[in-house]
Parts: sequence; structure tokens; C-alpha cells
Amino acid sequence: MSQATEPLLGPKRQSELLNYIRAYGIRSVNEMARLLGVSTSTVRRDLNELQDRGLIERIHGGAGPLTDDLEPLRPVREVAYADEKQRIGRAAAALIVDNSTVLITGGTTTEAMLPFLGTIHGLTVVTNSLTVVNRLAQYPDIEIIVLGGLLRRQEMSLLGHLTVAGLAEFGIDQAFSGAFGIDPEIGVTGTNLTETQTDRSLASSARELIMLADHSKLTQRGPARLVPTSAITTVIVDDGAEPETLEKFRAAGVTVQTC
Repeated sequence: MSQATEPLLGPKRQSELLNYIRAYGIRSVNEMARLLGVSTSTVRRDLNELQDRGLIERIHGGAGPLTDDLEPLRPVREVAYADEKQRIGRAAAALIVDNSTVLITGGTTTEAMLPFLGTIHGLTVVTNSLTVVNRLAQYPDIEIIVLGGLLRRQEMSLLGHLTVAGLAEFGIDQAFSGAFGIDPEIGVTGTNLTETQTDRSLASSARELIMLADHSKLTQRGPARLVPTSAITTVIVDDGAEPETLEKFRAAGVTVQTC
């Protein structure tokens, strides 16, 4: 949200506030009033209306995202650590062997591996992400299996009991996944509580669980615990990660690959 040059109408102003809070987390009323060029009383009124609509959570002196939607919006995540994600994606793709079946979940980090899959022979990709489907459609030699379910429009991913039930139909060699947080002590965590069961099932669907994460993911925890550290086979992370944290993963039996 950039500083306004002219007053915004109510609906547009509230949309700007909502996007700003979702992207940057808890913010103060004074900060948002300054950026929008309106009074603090106007911002308070808008925030109260957004809370009444169940879109944000008011706190003393400001507002924050709902506790089950703490992750920044997709456009923000797409530009964050872009170079690191490209290196991570290349390293992840290198772990796939010919004639294998892999699961790739949605997310800006896992999607970074897609451009490197075209040379793998006999590859079958199972996914619940329509973005993954769209980007892999250009590779005619890759078999794509789409898990059904309820569409989460913000992420263009499918979730729910239909997604989980579909997993039972396939023998999956490797699951590649990202997450809001990956901690050597408590494992993989997420932010959206409505997706917890789907995410747990996806992460547990293969013989190997390979987590893709830029180094910022190793320093944050979400409210939903998805799988324990013991369930992770490999963590692929950029070279910005703290060595002490990586050693904790190795001590827990996780293979760590930096790139």
C-alpha cells in the first residue's frame, strides 16, 4: 500500500487496508492512516467494519490478520526470495528419477521446481494445485493427475475429504511440499486451520517427504502443526540458513541439502 495522493472511497479504502494487513501482519492505526492520507477515526471505523465482516482481527491500537490466515498474500510471496527459490527448485527436481510418481503441492517454492521437470522421463505428477497443473501442461511427456476437492481460490488449490480420498489411489514415491514454517523441534507448521487435514494427508502420502524452504521459513512457526520432524526425509534450503538450525535437523535424522 503506497501513500495515497487523493482520498479513497470507502470500499476501495477498506480493500487497501485488508490487503495491507494480510501482506504485512499486525499494523497500527496511525501507520495505516498516514499511508492512506485519512484520519485515524476513519481507519478505526473501516477496521471495525472489516472485523464485523470476519476479515480481520482488531487489537489495541491497530489490527491484524485472522489467526487462521497469517500467511502473506500470494503476490507478496512470489517476489520474496525469488533467486533462492529458483536454486531450491532446481535442487529439488534433481532428486527425481525417471519413471517415478511424485506429489507436488501448491506454493511459490514448490512451483519453482516445475521448469526443471521437462527432461525427466516417464514422470507422473500428482497435485492438488491448479497452478501446478497449468504450468506443467506445456510438457506433453509428463502425466498429470489432479486430485479433486473444494477450491480455495486465493491459492488455486483443492482441499477437503475428496482430496484426501484421492490420495489412496496412487503409489507415490516422493512428496515435495513447502510450508509456512519448518522447525527442527516441532516439525512442519501451517497457518490456515481449514487446510490442516488436507496438508497432513498430502505430506504423509509418499515414501519420502521432501520439504522446500527458503531460510526465512526456518525461523517462523504457524499455529497448525502438520507433521513432526521425524516424518521429514529431506529439507532443501538456501545457503542463508543458520548452521545451528541445520545441525538440529541433521541430529533429528533429516537430510539437509543447501543450495
